[in-house]
Order: sequence, then C-alpha cells, then structure tokens
Amino acid sequence: MLTDTHAHLNSESFDGDRQEVIQRALDAGVTRIVNVGFNRETIPSSMELAESYDFIYTAVGWHPTDAKDMTPEDLEWIGRLCSHEKVVAIGEIGLDYHWDTSPKDVQARVFREQIRLARKLGKPIVIHNREAHQDILSILREEKAAEVGGIMHCFSGSWETARQCLDMNFYISFGGPITFKNAKQPKEVLAKVPLDRLLIETDAPYLTPHPYRGKRNETSYVRLIAQAAAEIKGISFEELAEMTTANAIRLLGLK
Repeated sequence: MLTDTHAHLNSESFDGDRQEVIQRALDAGVTRIVNVGFNRETIPSSMELAESYDFIYTAVGWHPTDAKDMTPEDLEWIGRLCSHEKVVAIGEIGLDYHWDTSPKDVQARVFREQIRLARKLGKPIVIHNREAHQDILSILREEKAAEVGGIMHCFSGSWETARQCLDMNFYISFGGPITFKNAKQPKEVLAKVPLDRLLIETDAPYLTPHPYRGKRNETSYVRLIAQAAAEIKGISFEELAEMTTANAIRLLGLK
C-alpha cells in the first residue's frame, strides 16, 4: 500500500502514455495518488484526472512562479473547487526564489491569500519552498498556518527548519533526492523526522530517483523512494509503506 502524495500526471510529458503510467503505478502497489494543479492551465486537467480515477485525488492552488498572473477571481475559483470531494488540499503554494518569474512581494501576497483561504475552508496546504526557508517559516507563523497544517513538499531544508515545520503541524515529504548518493542533508533530516509525520512522493515527471535519474519520473517509482526511506529509517519496506499511507489518509482525508 503505497501513496504518492505529489504528482503531476496531467503534465503533457504523459500525453502519449498516461494510462500505461497509471497502470504501472497500480502494478507497483500504489493505492492512492494526489495529483497537483497549480495554475490556470493545470488545475482543470488535474480535476479531470481526479474525477476519472477512484484512487486519484487532487490539490489545487497557485504556484509561486505564476503568482503575478493570479487574479482575485482565480482565488475565488480555487475556493469553490475546494468543495469538490476529490480536492484534498490547497497547493502547491509558497515561495520560489530560484526562478525569477514573479516578484518576491507578489509571491508573498499570493501565498498569504491562499493560507487565509485554507484556514477559512479548513483545508491543509501543500508548500513549495525553493531557496526561501526563512521567509516561508515567517509567513506560515504570521498567517497561523498551524491551524490547518499540511505538507512540506519535497523537503530540502535543514533539520532545524524541519523541526519548526513539525511544530507548526506540518508533515515532511521526501522524493527522489533521498536516493541520490550525494544527498547527505535530506537523508539526515529524514532519519530524524518522526515516522507518524513522514510522507513520500515522486513529483513526477520531475526529480526522478536513482537509477532512472535524468529520465522522466513516474508514480511507480515511489516504490524506490519508499525503499530508500525504509533503509534510512532502519525499518521494513512494508512498515514504511503502511505508515506513510496512514499519514496521508489522516492528513488529507483520503478513502
């Protein structure tokens, strides 16, 4: 029983073989997938995917790199979609200081607006954080994000950052990088994260785990991430799979 808590199977990179990719995930023991729509183009296709498969859910939100494009009407739209039974979180939202596509002050405003919406609706949030650890933590605190909690998606920060996120009611999710030989910090952090607050994800088609690094990622590879996480934790693959799935069910209200 594996759960991929973050994928983009509606990406155009899957247009030629999406059904086969989903079947391979089922064959690999994946029982639940959370697909993420993050702007005007990807939210409708993520909704459609979730409506087409019992075991696929969706998170909807506005990605920080697209923050400059979000209108008040878009925020209202996200709010309306949250009443759909397959929408389990608002995300991915946050800050991205790596790609210079939206001004930092606009990113922060859009991030805050979506946290406020999540608190109003009682929905957990999925956080995208790239090179913005301190500002993310500050905004989460100021906006009382602990009231809803959520997921630190594809966590790349220090243990100190992870500890502060755990204190604010967040789960810590790890992806392909924990399978890389040189990924010392993510492995050290994963080792310390309590088992009942740990999640795994692929972020497919991105961040492909070893030995497929450099190729397109897909949800079936969450099995490789689970194996690596179990080894780091010193527990069986079965226990790791069971715990991370139970965590996802508890946080996101999955069936």
